[in-house]
Amino acid sequence: MSFSGIFAQLVALIGGVTVMLRRMQGGTPAQAVGSTPAIPAARPQGSLPTLKMPTAKGWARGQTPVAAPGLRVNAFASGLKHPRWINVLPNGDVLVAEALSTPGGIRTVFDYAMFSTMQRAAAVGVSPNRITLLRDADGDGAAETRETFLDGLNQPFGMALLGETFYVGNTDGVVAFPYPAGARRITGPGRTLATFKPGGHWTRSLLPSPDGLKLYVGVGSLSNIGDNGMEAEEGRAAIYELDLATGGNRIFAGGLRNPVGLAWEPTTGVLWTVVNERDGLGDETPPDYLTSVRDGGFYGWPYCYWGRTVDDRVPQDAALVARAITPDYALGGHTASLGLCWLPAGTLPGFPDGMVIGQHGSWNRSTLSGYRVVFVPFTDGRPSGPPRDILTGFLAPDERASYGRPVGVAIGPDGSLLVADDVGDVIWRVTGAT
Repeated sequence: MSFSGIFAQLVALIGGVTVMLRRMQGGTPAQAVGSTPAIPAARPQGSLPTLKMPTAKGWARGQTPVAAPGLRVNAFASGLKHPRWINVLPNGDVLVAEALSTPGGIRTVFDYAMFSTMQRAAAVGVSPNRITLLRDADGDGAAETRETFLDGLNQPFGMALLGETFYVGNTDGVVAFPYPAGARRITGPGRTLATFKPGGHWTRSLLPSPDGLKLYVGVGSLSNIGDNGMEAEEGRAAIYELDLATGGNRIFAGGLRNPVGLAWEPTTGVLWTVVNERDGLGDETPPDYLTSVRDGGFYGWPYCYWGRTVDDRVPQDAALVARAITPDYALGGHTASLGLCWLPAGTLPGFPDGMVIGQHGSWNRSTLSGYRVVFVPFTDGRPSGPPRDILTGFLAPDERASYGRPVGVAIGPDGSLLVADDVGDVIWRVTGAT
């Protein structure tokens, strides 16, 4: 076994002790979910935060996630390399961004502990840096065609096609490529539209405006709570608006620690996002969240959370705390909610209008959370009920291993729900059971 593997086992042992101690201190709080969540008081974890990450195991032959009653799931494509995000082209081709966190910035023992733990969880390594095209030409629910659509990228994530231009959210910026209609591979050079600082929360999701004139980009923070100073965080923890006609860009909303999935609510035309909140304050404190996004809005990070609850670990800015907007809907602590898409009523039997969320799963809590795909119903443009499971079973019952971890979600060309699983290396397809 490598030194890194031995060190990861040692970290897991120490993590197990801290988990046991924290459970003894206060038990397991109820999940903080909904529009008015009960959020426990902060319990700062100091220099020894809770660290509990299941070992990446993958799926056995014939094993799948567990679909909710009335639904069924099958593998649309398997054998991929860390599939993270999905984009469906107008001709029905399904594009998958394959990318991975890369080692870097290891300066302390804790940094190395995190690296070793993430390596055991298959969350860090050599990134494929490509987008793969999948096609189900015979309509049997599984892709029989797999080709490289675009490669040589830099941790690609978000994708968007507008007219004859294909946009990619690399970790260091947005790049535009010429796209001939129906092309199965892009070979032309790209043109950089905007640049962003890489590292830290590295994903760059993209969402076109309904009129196709703008792109919205999610850019996460470098650190947990501005650990390297706020100068290092300048231009991060925000959603950007790119004007495709002028090439200009601006911060549309800020104070969003790690805004990943972006989606439009169609009845109101309002932008929504899912945000990963800070670590080190307890199992349910603060919760990750789903929220509408206001132009010019500030959502608290790093100074406060869930409105104006001050984080005493951070040097404060009273003016920004006073501006902080309370999110719309809590998703529970440390669920790592990443994927987001609008699900029209009837797409899946028994499901009304609402948002689908891919929850990648926690590491900073004593009892793991996330590791599922959930649905939040909407009425009149607002969340209107408790979350419902769509897919579960990604995590072993004893929480020691993960078979998969869901990330991106999208409506497939046949009206199914597609889910990217970056530990199982699968794109799952969810439909009605009949």
